[in-house]
Amino acid sequence: MRQYLHWKTYLVIFALSIVGLALYYFNQVAKDVAVEEQNRVIMLVEAIKTVAIAAPTSQSDVTYATKMIDENKTIPLFITDEHFKIIDTRNLDSTRLRDDPQYLERKFNQFKSLHPPIPYDYSTPGMNGKGYLVYGDSNLLNRLRYYPLLILAITFLFGLIVVIAISNAQRSLQNQVWVGMSKETAHQIGTPLTSIVAWMELLKETESNKEWIAEMEKDVSRLQLIADRFSKIGSIPQLKEENLATRLQAMVEYMRMRKPKKVTIDFEHNEDDVQVLLSGPLFDWVIENLMRNALDAMEGEGRIFIKLVNQPRVVTIDVCDTGKGIPKNNFKKVFAPGFSTKQRGWGLGLSLAKRIIEKYHNGNIFVKSSESGTGTTFRIIFRR
Repeated sequence: MRQYLHWKTYLVIFALSIVGLALYYFNQVAKDVAVEEQNRVIMLVEAIKTVAIAAPTSQSDVTYATKMIDENKTIPLFITDEHFKIIDTRNLDSTRLRDDPQYLERKFNQFKSLHPPIPYDYSTPGMNGKGYLVYGDSNLLNRLRYYPLLILAITFLFGLIVVIAISNAQRSLQNQVWVGMSKETAHQIGTPLTSIVAWMELLKETESNKEWIAEMEKDVSRLQLIADRFSKIGSIPQLKEENLATRLQAMVEYMRMRKPKKVTIDFEHNEDDVQVLLSGPLFDWVIENLMRNALDAMEGEGRIFIKLVNQPRVVTIDVCDTGKGIPKNNFKKVFAPGFSTKQRGWGLGLSLAKRIIEKYHNGNIFVKSSESGTGTTFRIIFRR
């Protein structure tokens, strides 16, 4: 059992236990107050009877009973005859009585359903003194009844604040880990790159090496670009207007040189000049990541199709493939850190892509559609 429990579970159990005890305590207090008010109403019945039939010799009893009746300032009640015709009322809202014609009847029916009417009988020869006393709950008892709901609401609000705070703390910790890992990776790559560039300059002095050096320079430039991308994670990138169509075309050409032979990559756009504020290296990383995931999903055979649509308010980019597809319940999970369907995957690519698009470019990236065995479409949206 202990393997499924941790300090957060114990904390939740402890908090729920405190709430449960508080609710039980206030419920018991409300029950005690309800019993006490019922006893007071029974005493009021006796006081009314004493006032009604007392002989002149029992003036002290009459005085005490009258005082008891007058001191009832909290319990609202109706005094009726034996046919439930209202004779008198006590402690009702005088303003509502004046302004609302239905108030009296509504309260009377409410009190009858809330507590059984208490009968009284002070009949004497020649006088019918039978009737009922119909009463409701005092304001104090009503507050006690609703107090547990208030505690639940406060507890829920407090729990929500705690959950949000913990989530933000965890997200901040994840961000720090990503930033630290990215900058350390950029630093580790940058150190040997500097040496490689120096060695390449020496190799250039030999004429026969020029063809090899040209190819090596391409790979070194690629490594420098990767290091630059990693170094930008965690810092706010400088955005500048760039032609999105040109940027995408360059990435398509780059991936065409590295795709399997049985995979085709097509690019379609409705305009040749689509100006958008971009961090070019980071955006290229996102597109490359989506295309590499598509290549993995297609397992060496299929089609990648990129469509760029320029609209007055937004620019949309659809990256489609004919791969294995993503189950619908994983549409949002694929962007979670650590989530990966690959055996050796780290689950950081799409998470970083989402961060780059949504945090740095104020855009959106999501799974637009996907079907098992048919393929997946990711959509990126940039707003003007």
